[in-house]
Amino acid sequence: MYKKVELKDGFVGMEHEVAENWKKKDIIKKNFAMNEGKRYFTFYDGPPTANGKPHVGHIETRVMKDIIPRYKVMKGYKVIRKAGWDTHGLPVELEIEKKLGISGKEQIEDYGVEKFVKECKDSVFTYVHMWEEMTNKVGYWVDMDNPYVTYHNEYIESVWWALKQMWEKGLLYEGHKVMPYCPRCGTALSSHEVAQGYKDVKDLTCIAKFKVVDGQNIAGEGIDSNTYILAWTTTPWTLPSNLALCVNKTYEYAEVKVTISNEDEEPKYENYILAKDLIEKVLKDKEYKLVKTFKGEDLLGTKYERLMPFGEVEGKAFEVIHGDYVNLDDGTGIVHIAPAYGEDDSFVSKQNGITFINLVDKSGKFVKEVEPWAGRFVRDCNEDICKWLANENKLFGKEKHLHSYPHCWRCDTPLLYYPKESWFVAMSKLRDELVENNNKVNWYPDTIRTGRFGKFLENVIDWGISRDRYWGTPLPVWTCEDENCGHQECIGSIEELKQKAIECPKDIELHKPYIDNVHLKCSKCGKKMNRAKEVIDCWFDSGSMPFAQWHYPFENKEMFDNNFPAGFISEAIDQTRGWFYTLTAIGTALFKRTPFENCIVLGHVLDEKGQKMSKSKGNGVDPMVLLDQVGADATRWHFYTVSAPWLPTRLGLNNVQETRKRIFKYIMECILILCFICRN
Repeated sequence: MYKKVELKDGFVGMEHEVAENWKKKDIIKKNFAMNEGKRYFTFYDGPPTANGKPHVGHIETRVMKDIIPRYKVMKGYKVIRKAGWDTHGLPVELEIEKKLGISGKEQIEDYGVEKFVKECKDSVFTYVHMWEEMTNKVGYWVDMDNPYVTYHNEYIESVWWALKQMWEKGLLYEGHKVMPYCPRCGTALSSHEVAQGYKDVKDLTCIAKFKVVDGQNIAGEGIDSNTYILAWTTTPWTLPSNLALCVNKTYEYAEVKVTISNEDEEPKYENYILAKDLIEKVLKDKEYKLVKTFKGEDLLGTKYERLMPFGEVEGKAFEVIHGDYVNLDDGTGIVHIAPAYGEDDSFVSKQNGITFINLVDKSGKFVKEVEPWAGRFVRDCNEDICKWLANENKLFGKEKHLHSYPHCWRCDTPLLYYPKESWFVAMSKLRDELVENNNKVNWYPDTIRTGRFGKFLENVIDWGISRDRYWGTPLPVWTCEDENCGHQECIGSIEELKQKAIECPKDIELHKPYIDNVHLKCSKCGKKMNRAKEVIDCWFDSGSMPFAQWHYPFENKEMFDNNFPAGFISEAIDQTRGWFYTLTAIGTALFKRTPFENCIVLGHVLDEKGQKMSKSKGNGVDPMVLLDQVGADATRWHFYTVSAPWLPTRLGLNNVQETRKRIFKYIMECILILCFICRN
C-alpha cells in the first residue's frame, strides 16, 4: 500500500511513490520477463555517449522510445529493451584533453598513449549516474543493468568480424583522397560527420587576377598582352597552391576591356575574362567595353602565369580545364583549382593530368616554403594573402561573404580539405541497394525516406572509416613490413589473431597501444606484419549494435536471429547523418537489408519562444529541474500531445505546467462523467 501523499507533494510526490513501488515490487524486471516464449518484437536503443551529460532532448527521445515497447508487451510480444553506451571516439578524448590541460596529438603522445587511453577508459561512465537518474525519473523502462558497451572486448570482436566480412567482399580498401580534416584533432572525418557540423560564417573572399601568357589565341583570335582571367575563391589561403583554372565548356564567356585608371593623360586599361552572364555582377560600376564572346570550350588549354611563387611545381599545371560542377551562382564562372584542398579540385585535376602540390602541414599551418606565412594557421592568413596579391597587382577585389562552412562536430574547429591516406568502405558500390532497402522502411514522416535521408543515400560516397586517434576500435588490418611484399590481412576474431600472431597475450586488450604490440607472421614472405596505426570511426561502433550487442556471431546466434531486424527505432532528425545512416550502411553491407522496419524521426526541442536552446542564450531547460518541479507524467504527456513527434516541440517549465493543468482538468472531467453515469 502507498503511504498517504501530502497535498504539497502533488503530482511529483505521487510519481515518487509510484517509482518506489516499482522498485519495491521489482515491477520493471517483471515486465521485462513477460511473454517468455512468445513472438519477439524488437526495439533497438541508440547508444548515447556515456561521458556526456543528458539534456532535455534526451527526455524527448526516451519518452518516444518508451511508448511503443510498452504497447507491444501489452499486446503479448516478448520485447527485449537492452540499453547501450557509446564509449569510444573524439567526445571522450576531448574531455580527457581538457582534464589534463593538453591539446592535440603531439601533447597526447608526449603524455603517453597508454596513460591517455587509460584515462579515456576510466572516464567513460563519468555521468552514468545522471543518465540512470533521469531515465528512472522519466519512467523509461530499459534494461540498464545489462547494457552493451562499445569498448568491451566482446563488442570490438564483433566489429572486427564485420570489417572482415567487408574485406572479403572487396568493400574495405585503403586509398589516397582529399578529405575533410580537423587540424586540431589531427584526423579525417567521414561525410556524415561533416554534415553535422556546418555553420554559417562570414569569410573573406577574393577575386584573383591570373595573367594570360602572351602569344596565345582564343577562338582563333589573338589575346591582348594585358589580359587576366578572373577567378573567385572563398578560401584565399589555397591560392599559393593554385595549379589550374576551371570553366564549364558549355557556358558563354567574354573578354572585356576595363578602365582601371584615368589619372594620367592616357587612360589605363586591363582586359578580363569571365562568364558573360556575370559581367554586371562582378564589374559593378566599372567602365568596360565588350571585346568578344566565346564558349568555355574555346578557353580550354589556355596557359596563364603562376599566381604565387611558393614551392616547386613539377608536371602539368597553370592552364584552363573543364569541370561540370562549375556554375554561375556566384563568383566569375571560373574556379581556381588547388588539387590538395578540395574534392572537386582533386577529381578534375586527376581527369586532366594536373600535377599536385601541398603547402600545408597536418596541423593546418603553412610549410616553410610559403615563407611570408610559414608556421601560421592557414585560415588566419586570408587577409595577408589578399594584401600580397594587391601589392603584386593580382587582386581584382575582396569582400566578406556569408556562406555555410564545415566545422568539426566535436571540437568546433573549422575543417580543411586535405590530402590523406585513409581506409574506406566502398558504399558507392552499394548505392542502388541502399536506396532500395531504404524504400522498404516505414519512416515517420515519410518525407525522410524520399527527402533528407533518401537524397543522402542517392548521392552516397565511400565512407572514410579510419581515424588517426587513440581511443577507439582498432582497425584490424596488418601489413607486411617488407615493402616489396606488402601483403595485407584483415583479422576477424581474437582466435584468428592468436593463431596468426608471432606472440599474443592470453588476455589481450584490443585497444591501443596494446594491440599495436601484436605482430603477425606474413603468410607470403614470412616477415613481420604490423597493424595499421588507425582506429575506426566511432559511428561504425554504434551502427554495429544490432549484432555486436549480442557478441554475434561468436555467441547468441539464436537471440540475434530472433531480434533482427528491429521492429522500431527512434532518434532525433540529426541522426539521418549519424546512427540511421550507419545502421543502414552496415546492415546493407553485411545482411543486404536495413536493420529496422519502422523509424520515428523526432524534431528538435526548442524553448518556449520557439528558439533553439543553447548555452550562450541561457535558454536551456535542465532536465532534472523539469522532472522535479513539474513531473514526468506532465512532461511525457507534453511531448505526446503538443505536436507531432517529427515537428519541433516548444518546451519550458511554464508550458509543461500548462499541460499538467490540462491533464488534471481532463481527469476531473472523466471522474464527473463516471459519477454521472453511475448515478443514472
